[in-house]
Amino acid sequence: MKEGRARLILPFAILGAILAVSTASIFIRFAQREAPSLVIAAFRLTFASLILAPIALTHHRAELRALTRRELLLALLSGVFLALHFATWITSLEYTTVASSVVLVSTSPLWVALLAPLVLRERLTRPVLVGMLLALTGGVVIALSDACVWQNGLACPSLAEFMKGKAFLGNFLALAGAWMVAGYLLIGRRLREKMSLVPYIFVVYSIAAIALIVIMFASGETPLGYSPMTYVWMLLLALIPQLIGHSTYNWALRYMPAALVAVTTLGEPIGSTILAYFILREAPTWIKLGGAGMILAGIWLASKAETKSRSED
Repeated sequence: MKEGRARLILPFAILGAILAVSTASIFIRFAQREAPSLVIAAFRLTFASLILAPIALTHHRAELRALTRRELLLALLSGVFLALHFATWITSLEYTTVASSVVLVSTSPLWVALLAPLVLRERLTRPVLVGMLLALTGGVVIALSDACVWQNGLACPSLAEFMKGKAFLGNFLALAGAWMVAGYLLIGRRLREKMSLVPYIFVVYSIAAIALIVIMFASGETPLGYSPMTYVWMLLLALIPQLIGHSTYNWALRYMPAALVAVTTLGEPIGSTILAYFILREAPTWIKLGGAGMILAGIWLASKAETKSRSED
């Protein structure tokens, strides 16, 4: 696709990607009624890879054979980051709410900006630091809202009890998922400069699928024995949020900076929270909404500053 035409349809493609990825947490929650999180993650990437395989191996075989050792190593690293992202984030949905999980996992633009000095040789600016502080404060607010209750005043558990709580574990896993996706996006930006979309996502998704299958069996989980509907939820997870949503983000990496692509994922918490409210009956508290607003504002501020500084270089 010519670059001019691609940039023309970018806004519509990104909107479609946001709508697609917003369904992920809902499909995961339905699948988690029977299947463990690691099984869901493994099937998500396995189904996606198998669907891509006929296209990649018939129409892009020459490009796949032409990959250099460095490109293969980068793809391997990117796939591992993606596998760890799904392993941690999907597991987080067992312990915390959809709203908390998707907001915290969407902090990836902050970590992209933080890693920019190491990966892209860019310095951290004051707006980036302010944005990070704002988002960190929002994260603390969300964590407290999951642990504290209002009983004639705000009553919170001790630090030791708080760190042992289910919500704390879920929120931490979601945050770890954000760290992993930041590495995945930074590496993907470098690879997508030379690779076309289908070979790139086929290689990276396949590596992630293999890594997740290894993790699944190492954890003692089995891919067999679930109801047909559970496999349908996992197939939908591969088709809609993965192949439509994530693949559109990967396509956009060729035309947009990694930080800017990461910023577009800020729509996911909004879409997922709305869907969770109507489908799962999960109503976020005002405190949680306030913390989410602080995180999103901090990410927007930091990512806007990071993208502006890159465009000026």
